[in-house]
Amino acid sequence: MAFDRREFLKISAGMTGAASLGALTGCAAAPTNPAYKVVVVGAGFGGATCARYLKMWEPKIEVTVIEPNAQFTSCPFSNTVLAGINKMDDITFTYDYLKKTVDHFVPDSVVGIDTAARTVKTAGGNTIKYDRLILAGGIELLFDKVEGYTAEAQKTIMHAWKAGPQTATLRKQLEAMHDGGTFVMSVPMAPYRCPPGPYERACQVAHYLKQAKPKSKIIILDGNPDIASKKGLFLAAWKKHYGYGTDNSMIEYRPNNMPRSVDPAKMMVGTEFDDVKGDVINVVPPMRAAAICGMAGVRSDSSGTWCPIDYRSFESLTVKNVHVLGDSTLTNFPKSGSVANNTGKMAAAAIVEIFNGREPDSAPVVTNTCYSAASDHTAFHVATVFRYAAEKTGADGKVTPAAMVAQKGGGVSKEESELEFAYMESWAKNVWADTLGLPG
Repeated sequence: MAFDRREFLKISAGMTGAASLGALTGCAAAPTNPAYKVVVVGAGFGGATCARYLKMWEPKIEVTVIEPNAQFTSCPFSNTVLAGINKMDDITFTYDYLKKTVDHFVPDSVVGIDTAARTVKTAGGNTIKYDRLILAGGIELLFDKVEGYTAEAQKTIMHAWKAGPQTATLRKQLEAMHDGGTFVMSVPMAPYRCPPGPYERACQVAHYLKQAKPKSKIIILDGNPDIASKKGLFLAAWKKHYGYGTDNSMIEYRPNNMPRSVDPAKMMVGTEFDDVKGDVINVVPPMRAAAICGMAGVRSDSSGTWCPIDYRSFESLTVKNVHVLGDSTLTNFPKSGSVANNTGKMAAAAIVEIFNGREPDSAPVVTNTCYSAASDHTAFHVATVFRYAAEKTGADGKVTPAAMVAQKGGGVSKEESELEFAYMESWAKNVWADTLGLPG
């Protein structure tokens, strides 16, 4: 069920290289003598959405987006590329419409952040001032936590957890694997980007192998003690489509098996228990908040891994005037594209209120909807609503910190279905359009 690109959007080339703010083309006319400057670092689901809604809700704010990638590639739906259901073009989109909305779009990487001077420095030599800084850089992969996962090893062993060239390479590796080969994949310990993603990946790769290389098998090395998301639905899908639980199962699941090392020469993954050989290896290393969060000093939880925030504005709890979106945050939300898109709007609304001398919403609500494809035509979902609960001090003096509390309702699908697959496709088209301003 590949997307019909004629119905949706054809890819056009993005800008490349560094440029000065004054020389950028395709951007909205900057406000004359803007009273407020917002810089957004990262144009993924969170950053691009926040930038667009800032301009829609308060045109007087000057919005600058800094993004090193020439095009947007969607992590949601990237597993379908591994299955051969979609191609990379189906999940890759232009930034042209976003460029027309914001005041400045800087195709560059950030190399320094001075939160005292409120400036951002880029690799291309730009120094950009801000009143509010929004960090939406996603995750940083910690290859050094897996012995042998060097830069050289990464040429052979793909993580494909940031959709793009690695996704295409992993697909080619699967195509080249002989019938009867073994695909070894890993699941990092929670929290990590997209909790159900690895288990969906197993479904999608199994779908491809079932069609093209039916003698092959998949070994899942899970660092967690059990399937971390949608367990019942994934087990049912594995049993229904891929023989899980039988002697002919295409999928072998091993919990508590976090990869400790990789050896690309021997095509081996080492765990605490044994060495696992594969013909294609897909190891996803541990992760933490994006490197730009480290530059800004907001990766400030007890382990220095994630970014604590004020849920009402997504402002860092440790560095003023810096807001953090998406996968980098320390929250009980799933690290998903849906949450990033939703919270991008919430942060935009909060900053507009602050700009206009008002308080942000005192009772924000965050929603998450996450679909997973079980096969080439069926899917299922999980949906959750979180509502803000303010800090409270009890009669005994005990303080209950502010939190986002999951509400009743929502829940998960009863079973996979073709209808849910259609819903999943519609969700993807809508969230891509909402994030990037794509035409309907």
